[in-house]
Amino acid sequence: MKKFAFLLLIISSLISLSISAQNCSIKGVVKDADNNEPIPFANILVKGTQTGATSDIEGNFLIENVPCGFIQLQVSYVGYKPYISSEIITSSNKIPFIEIMLQKAVNELKEVVIKADPFEKKEESAISMISIGVKEIETNPGSNRDISRVIQSFPGVGSTPAFRNDVIIRGGGPSENRFFLDDVEIPVINHFATQGASGGPVGIINADFIEKVDFYSSAFPATRYNALSGILDFKLKEGNKDKLSYQFTIGASETAFTIDGPLSENSNFIFSVRRSYLQFLFSAIGLPFLPTFNDYQLKYKMNINKKSQFTLISLGSLDNLKLNTNIKNPTPSQEYILSQIPVNNQWSYTIGGVYKRFFDNGFHTFV
Repeated sequence: MKKFAFLLLIISSLISLSISAQNCSIKGVVKDADNNEPIPFANILVKGTQTGATSDIEGNFLIENVPCGFIQLQVSYVGYKPYISSEIITSSNKIPFIEIMLQKAVNELKEVVIKADPFEKKEESAISMISIGVKEIETNPGSNRDISRVIQSFPGVGSTPAFRNDVIIRGGGPSENRFFLDDVEIPVINHFATQGASGGPVGIINADFIEKVDFYSSAFPATRYNALSGILDFKLKEGNKDKLSYQFTIGASETAFTIDGPLSENSNFIFSVRRSYLQFLFSAIGLPFLPTFNDYQLKYKMNINKKSQFTLISLGSLDNLKLNTNIKNPTPSQEYILSQIPVNNQWSYTIGGVYKRFFDNGFHTFV
């Protein structure tokens, strides 16, 4: 028995060592945010390590021997502002691709004014926008990878009952928020949404698509219109540019299938579908209602040339709520629910296109 325990300890130690020694890779491209031109010889480092690379003449880079898990990249180049990326998930079975847009650094010399002031003044940083990375979404306790639940722990955001995830900011109504998916406004981000509100029991947006989310509670940008309470601005990942990759997942309440990859030398896509199996679980435990939700999500990006690019965004859902009329000898509570809950079938979809035209010192965006 002692020999068996000792052998088991050795095997588990070897497995843990092999897992900890596993390394991953990451690819990307560095470009000028104003004119979309590639930036060669930029320095890219994995934050907190000495592992990095330098971009080639086309702005492309490849970093190998990267720790698997959540990482951030630091990018620097003369004449541009330093850049730190949001969290990126790296894994051994898929090489992620990131597009880094650097902003030019403008240094202006001002006149020198000497003035005595009896009070100490500190420079205040803007607090109306919070950027949420993938790591925070994945590890937030109790949120189930739902961004509407993640932000409920933020200042100024109200909490809601466990069966809903309405976004209530500074006492405003849940219908006073706006949601943008790569510049395309989407009216609904939850399944079984209620008219006049934004919440529901389950979110539509697949967390595997999200690169980061910018949450505004005030001081909204001019390009994000018609908001009274808050804005959630989603930035989506891009598809694999090297080869097709597939992913099938089974969650606590749904199954999902995701495919991404290149369609041509200058275009890529990422597409996913999800379907819940809550109706089977609810039927097995004798609940009087049987909800079923389905959704899809698509992003297609094409670089027409170095100065023009087009992105297609689409998001849709189909929700069905049926009554479980097969219950034998229902209890009074079940009979009451069966008589009060309406049968609900609803669907929603959004399709939008974004065209960007770059110039020497700026760009135009058409949505």
